[in-house]
Amino acid sequence: MSPMHRVLVVGCGNIAGGFDAARGADAPPLTHAGAYSRHPRFHVAACVDPDEAQRSAFMARWGVPQGAATVAALAAAPGAFDIVSICSPTALHAGHVDAALALRPRLVFCEKPLTPSVAASAGLVQRCRDAGVLLAVNHNRRFSADVQRLADELKAGRWGELRSVVGTYNKGVLNNGSHLVDLLHRLVGRLELVAAGAPVADHWDDDPTVPALLRTAAGVPVHLTTAHAADYALFELTLVTARATITMEDGGLGWRVRQRIESPHFRGYQMLDGGERTAGDYLQTMRRAVDNLAAALADEAELASTGDTALQAQRLCERLRHAALNPGTPC
Repeated sequence: MSPMHRVLVVGCGNIAGGFDAARGADAPPLTHAGAYSRHPRFHVAACVDPDEAQRSAFMARWGVPQGAATVAALAAAPGAFDIVSICSPTALHAGHVDAALALRPRLVFCEKPLTPSVAASAGLVQRCRDAGVLLAVNHNRRFSADVQRLADELKAGRWGELRSVVGTYNKGVLNNGSHLVDLLHRLVGRLELVAAGAPVADHWDDDPTVPALLRTAAGVPVHLTTAHAADYALFELTLVTARATITMEDGGLGWRVRQRIESPHFRGYQMLDGGERTAGDYLQTMRRAVDNLAAALADEAELASTGDTALQAQRLCERLRHAALNPGTPC
């Protein structure tokens, strides 16, 4: 029988368990605790949060036997936990990962972005590597079955040549833009910055949303366009290929494919059909993430989203932000 993995959750807010607090047992889990609780090989053994009320509510909801205000206050021995989930605010990630490494877990599962800066994130990734600890990052669409399938199809030429890509996002180039850049890296490969547009201050004081023109290694143009976070959440992506347009809608809750057909009106011309919306895999990404962690711990699979892939995305996002805030400087 496979071993039971003991989990420490650091930070007891929405992504730790709050989004699932009032959801039924049959609903797809949206949080770390929700996903761990539904997996037969994980047990949330302890949690950390300085807010006593929030920590107590988390412990009660998820049946967590041990909690403390800080990692140090747990007084846990090295090896007490197999996995540490970092669900605290971004500015606290580096310190919490270091505290986790002192406990010698086998794997750290960290929310994105890793830290507020590339330099700090690079140091964090290296410290995990030096400690021999696996580092997974919750760029959750990398765990999605439909994203993985589309990446394979694009690589195999299923949709013909890629002509262009348009992605739309809001709420910060690092916070939400890193999700989009990471998704693009997974689907079309590494990207080069061509030009950045004027920044949009739509949520974070230090993290504007930035429009940009990028290109793939093959020279395919990739456009990042912006929405405003005060209006509504928006995260969508359209790939224009020789045979179809493929659109991720509502962050991955739905997909729409419009395929090339003969025009019924103009002889000799081709057009796109109307397509139809199909359900996406997005609501299953936390469940699939925990499945991936279990497989990685059993040496049965590689992590789908790592510190290295997150660092690649953050480097490009930092270049985007710098170019937008310093117009006229080289990209």
